[in-house]
Amino acid sequence: MTALQTAVESLIEKIQQATETTQRLMVKLDLPANTDLIDWMESQPLFPKFYWQSRDSREEVVALGQIKTFTDPMAAEKVLSDEQRIWGGRSFDGRTSRNRRCLSSFFFLPLLEVIRIDGCWQLAVNLSADDKEKVLQALSQITSTTSEVAEIKSKILGRSYAPDFAGWSSMISNALDAISQKVFEKVVLARKTTLKLDVPVAPAQLLKASRSSNMNSFHFMMALDAKHCFVGSTPERLFLRHERDLLTEALAGTIGRDDDPSEDNRLAQWLLDDNKNRYENRLVVDDIVSRLVPRCESMNVAQTPELVRLRKVQHLKRSIDAQLNEQVYSADLLDSLQPTAAIAGLPRDKALDFITEHEPFARGWYSGAVGFLSRQRSEFCVAIRSALIMGEELHLFAGAGIVPGSTADSEWKELDRKTSTLCSLLGSEEPELERKTA
Repeated sequence: MTALQTAVESLIEKIQQATETTQRLMVKLDLPANTDLIDWMESQPLFPKFYWQSRDSREEVVALGQIKTFTDPMAAEKVLSDEQRIWGGRSFDGRTSRNRRCLSSFFFLPLLEVIRIDGCWQLAVNLSADDKEKVLQALSQITSTTSEVAEIKSKILGRSYAPDFAGWSSMISNALDAISQKVFEKVVLARKTTLKLDVPVAPAQLLKASRSSNMNSFHFMMALDAKHCFVGSTPERLFLRHERDLLTEALAGTIGRDDDPSEDNRLAQWLLDDNKNRYENRLVVDDIVSRLVPRCESMNVAQTPELVRLRKVQHLKRSIDAQLNEQVYSADLLDSLQPTAAIAGLPRDKALDFITEHEPFARGWYSGAVGFLSRQRSEFCVAIRSALIMGEELHLFAGAGIVPGSTADSEWKELDRKTSTLCSLLGSEEPELERKTA
């Protein structure tokens, strides 16, 4: 990456000449089309590290180091200059009595960003009057020698679940009772799968393998330090806003895939026609619309669901686009939309109370929102199909929407299909019986 070294040297020169009011500098990067940003990111010593690839694969970013951190995205949004972006996310239950260890949200203004939009590359730094020396020192640590991230060799030796199937069955029964008593219309319940591996898997290995296998997904990695990392490949957009234009969606209703094309099409048609799944999707649409109405001038909702086909599952999706009122911040949209009925339930507060009381683990970043925020353009995905890697521990998460007609057995199988988005990237040496029930 000699082009990178040239760009870094050019940036250093610009920084040395910058005035105290300069907040961002960018230079063009002339990199080959096959440059792998994950390999490059893994070779860098700076933290935090954030990787982002948009669902359409057109935008890819690595953000490194921090000029400033924020726990309140609104505070950040009001002080950012025009081109600056903060990266990070909002957790599902951080800083609550249930989960004091996880931050409620974490956003950072990075020292450095490498950005690819289509085939165009740029290198950018953020500056503040006090941090010029800090930025120069960080740039001096950037290495242009990159080694390829190795393919995953780790094998699954065993797995444990929270809850186990008996606990899951009990939780579903309680949820259906609450629905019948009109406590809520829908609740999304989750399971944590902890994998025992023969050798640890590096976050960059899991990310790279998932990016090459799972199409039509946002790919992200958020590493606060070398030992704590959250990785995911999610099909679900929370929102994309550009100026006053807003795109969001209801992604709810799921069935598996089949290797046989005719059976796969039969499953797809069943999903499109199934009343339970259509009802589940409609609840999410209604929830999003009700939350956006006070912030929007106009709104369009797709009349019928479309099919989203992924490697292991297929979903129902209805797209929603809107024109925002004047003076609506992206932080306002985060507050309004997260958590949606697709990952919490409806009504939100009653569903959240049930989740807090019955799920046997804290979700943390799982089912939170991850992405970037700027004054002109912001995009967040819903952090499902995700994994938490803490040293040698690997935890996978998945959830299922519970509505009338749900059964413990069918929803457990849905969790398996969703977990396999990442789980199938690893080899397995599990006993056959354990694999069948997983």
